[in-house]
Amino acid sequence: MTTLDTRPTLVHAPGSPDGEWWRDAVIYQVYPRSFADGTGDGVGDLPGITARLPHLADLGVDAVWLSPFYRSPQADAGYDVADYRDVDPLFGTLADFDVMLEAAHGLGLRVIVDLVPNHTSDEHAWFVEALAAGPGSPARERYLFRDGRGEHGELPPNNWQSIFGGPAWTRVPDGQWYLHLFDSKQPDLDWEHPEVRAEFEDVLRFWLDRGVDGFRIDVAHGMVKAPGLPDWHGHVSMIEGSQDASALDRVDEVTGSGNQGPMFDQEGVHEIYRAWNRVLAEYDGDRALVAEAWVEPLSRLARYVRPDEMQQAFNFAFLATLWHAPSLRDVITASYAASDAVGAPTTWVLSNHDVVRHASRLGLPVPGSRPNGIGARDEQPDEELGLRRARAATLLMLGLPGSAYVYQGEELGLPDHTALPDDARQDPAFFRTQGAELGRDGCRVPLPWSADAPAFGFSPTGAAWLPQPLSWARYALDAQRGVPGSTYELYRAALALRKTEALGSGGLAWHASHDDVLDLVNRDVRVVANLSAEPVVLPAPTQLLLASGPVSGDASGALLVEPETTVWVRA
Repeated sequence: MTTLDTRPTLVHAPGSPDGEWWRDAVIYQVYPRSFADGTGDGVGDLPGITARLPHLADLGVDAVWLSPFYRSPQADAGYDVADYRDVDPLFGTLADFDVMLEAAHGLGLRVIVDLVPNHTSDEHAWFVEALAAGPGSPARERYLFRDGRGEHGELPPNNWQSIFGGPAWTRVPDGQWYLHLFDSKQPDLDWEHPEVRAEFEDVLRFWLDRGVDGFRIDVAHGMVKAPGLPDWHGHVSMIEGSQDASALDRVDEVTGSGNQGPMFDQEGVHEIYRAWNRVLAEYDGDRALVAEAWVEPLSRLARYVRPDEMQQAFNFAFLATLWHAPSLRDVITASYAASDAVGAPTTWVLSNHDVVRHASRLGLPVPGSRPNGIGARDEQPDEELGLRRARAATLLMLGLPGSAYVYQGEELGLPDHTALPDDARQDPAFFRTQGAELGRDGCRVPLPWSADAPAFGFSPTGAAWLPQPLSWARYALDAQRGVPGSTYELYRAALALRKTEALGSGGLAWHASHDDVLDLVNRDVRVVANLSAEPVVLPAPTQLLLASGPVSGDASGALLVEPETTVWVRA
């Protein structure tokens, strides 16, 4: 048993609690297809979101981020956009969006919408025009059409592979090839073309004029490709390098250059974001751009949040780090060094619509591994252990200064649906890899609101676009609301304390390190995460504020923190 001491070392100085809202906000990601179905067709929609907004206000988050709801053939669940200025009928209408936005603002919630600028749908008017216009036409210059290699152009222009599996090039009937770093129904735009840049600045203004508070930028490290589109012999994945232990050796680097290949993290993307920063500055209020940028080391990520570029960038190095105290301490320390160097907040995240939920990821034999795929079908997580670790990880994350993102359902402790039948899967990654990669459907299953209702209250008709496991009844909101110790009540308590204690704008000081314990102070709150197999003792006097799992005390006031548990105490 280890007894913890009280010798702090400052890592990050506290900021002002009166800074811009996005510096310390907790933002809740809504995946519209799976949040709430208001029409009964089995697919979530904008009226469903509007009806459930009070849940988010009661939970205590500051803002909502909506995954795409634009017109789309839904080849990649809306990340294949056919019209950036309209709502897909699957989700409602522009009028429904306006109602939702007004309701959110009325509840004190800001709204961030997704923007997908790297590629469009192949049903976008521009791409339809490009196919019809033929080689050498101005319409094709908006995309990356190229002649093929080989004697008759029968070979792709280079050797790039799609992130979803298979070649990144598709040949059209006239013999040319077009680039798609994702699915063949998602052709990449050519961001060297001035018309492309002007179009997206206009799209930003369209939604800003409607009153949105910011944008999450999909594949923010993409768009610009290396000149000449050279061959590359590296490996591209959703989380570059995250599935091997060497990633842990890289995430704490704060200097050096990235190695994302010629298709990602090119210098030209920063010119785009400087222009977008100027667009947002035309509007009153603190609007925000949020980068989904899978780049390393952290010094490369920090370049996206320099003062004249974006406001936030997801800290995927933190998400991809194993459940290992020294590695987590290193990545947290390095994250502050990188973000503080450019005056930006560190933006924490544990789960989203593209990765295995952390309640499942942390229950794997190597906890925290395979963030973008369960891997082998027989590699099933330990659900109870995963939930216990997930609660501890969340309390650690919410105790850190900066901004934080919560993915819908994690406040209920939801695991991935790892036993989805193959015939129910819809992720293009599953099909392009012939099932070798199970894909992301497991983290996108519709939410359980009511334990005894059809579809657990997701839809009034009992329909659901992906099947929900029967075991989810115990995770339903109505089974947890008002229940002491439930995951939902843990989140509510943590978010309330985080706000009253101003932890988001606080500072961070590490106590003397212990191999399996993370021990830090943020303002007047001490956060202790015990990742060891043995209890640790916090000496008296100790005032317990919140705990993710079992704790006990003795007559002297000392606190015993059980394994796989995080506590907040009065420092």
